[in-house]
Amino acid sequence: MSLTVQEFAEKLNLKILVGGETDREITGCYIGDLLSWVMGRAQEDCAWLTVMGNINSIAVATLADVSCIVLTESAALDADAKSKAEIHGVNILTTGENSYQLAVKLSRLLGD
Repeated sequence: MSLTVQEFAEKLNLKILVGGETDREITGCYIGDLLSWVMGRAQEDCAWLTVMGNINSIAVATLADVSCIVLTESAALDADAKSKAEIHGVNILTTGENSYQLAVKLSRLLGD
């Protein structure tokens, strides 16, 4: 089962900071803050949960072709990263929840 970024945001009350392609499907989840690790392990079309809201995370999201970045624990998105995400169509969402809490909820939505 999958859901779109927009559905994900609506069902879990996530705020969309940058909506590149909110109709993009999410088929899984990856949690990680070490960018080089995420780049080699995150799966295409997953929701990437992280606290890294800098310009380098946008590059990693593009290379890994994730559906969205979710900044957990109300982590900040810096201005350069927001601009780069808008240019490259990277969806960025935010929540006050931690990555584990959000991943459990996403797993339930995906029927895992």
